[in-house]
Amino acid sequence: MSKDVMLGFGAMRLPLTDENNDSKVDDEEFSKMIDYYMDQGYNYFDTSYAYHQEKSEEHLRTQLVERYPRESFKIADKMPTWLLTGPEDNERLVNVMLERLGITYFDVFLIHNINSAFLPLAEKAETFQYIAKMKEEGTAKKVGISYHDKSDLLEQILEKYGDILDVVQLQLNYLDWESNLTEARKNYELCEKYGLDVIVMEPVKGGTLAKLPDNIEQEFKEYNNEYTLPQWALRFAGTPKNVKIILSGMSNFQQTKDNCEVFKDFRPINDEEQEFLQKIADEINKLIPIPCSYCGYCKKQCPKEIPIPDYFELYNNQSLYKLESISAIYGTTSAVNTPASGCIECGKCLDICPQKINIPEELKKVAKEFGQ
Repeated sequence: MSKDVMLGFGAMRLPLTDENNDSKVDDEEFSKMIDYYMDQGYNYFDTSYAYHQEKSEEHLRTQLVERYPRESFKIADKMPTWLLTGPEDNERLVNVMLERLGITYFDVFLIHNINSAFLPLAEKAETFQYIAKMKEEGTAKKVGISYHDKSDLLEQILEKYGDILDVVQLQLNYLDWESNLTEARKNYELCEKYGLDVIVMEPVKGGTLAKLPDNIEQEFKEYNNEYTLPQWALRFAGTPKNVKIILSGMSNFQQTKDNCEVFKDFRPINDEEQEFLQKIADEINKLIPIPCSYCGYCKKQCPKEIPIPDYFELYNNQSLYKLESISAIYGTTSAVNTPASGCIECGKCLDICPQKINIPEELKKVAKEFGQ
């Protein structure tokens, strides 16, 4: 049985010409990726005010908007909640995003990173009322929220604003499905209850589910060798009936080709596969100490410019793979950046983290693991 689900192009992990500078997007590679993706029949692009040091929208303008007819693609963008101080900010920020993209309307417009810390900012700025107005006036065809918190808060939001919203963007993958931290299943079920479409983010958990320890990868091969690890993750994420779009933050041409292939004849997982993936998730969760999706929001807030996602990824990989080379990579990375031990515990990273990680405490563990 196949299912109608769209592969969305997430513009938050674009190819770079300088791996140490997130704003240096490789437009030549990006353009090739867009052309292939569009040629395969897909057309949904997801960006935000903040991605790639506020350059993602501009690169979409030059490589997509200025090269394709407007009706041939869909663009989703997001209101940066952390910049909201009052109602007057809504229109100003929306106009900035429209100008950066070179468009006159959004196909989907979301309030970004809604959680217990940022919901009060959006409510104070009357942003829910503003996006309803955007829809009435045609500045946005559909509106919703990008959500990063537990199910009890989501239910409160949907009870209050459900009649305004069309979609909810959720972190959903087989590792987080039964997580007490992310509550992916409970959040999804609420969206289904309120009749809202779901857009999936982090289907491969920031790349975590694309590379697993050899013994776990062998379990997949013995169970069914037909699918790659990323394909298993994408199939899981697209199976729930209200999921309409799965975002993938594609970083190179090969990833684009591989992802497009999965969605040509999308096969949802069956009950037996669901049980298998949950067993795998239980095994992985025992091995991964920090539930980081490597989004990089914390890095932008850090006054010491600590490459927090890089350190967390190295720490998690060390827990998974136990390789000496990982310690060496940490050594070279920390030699040219502030080390994990350089955290001053200012707490600026805490509210911005979608995963609710106690970042200063985890950095202490990283420093200890790598001998600082």
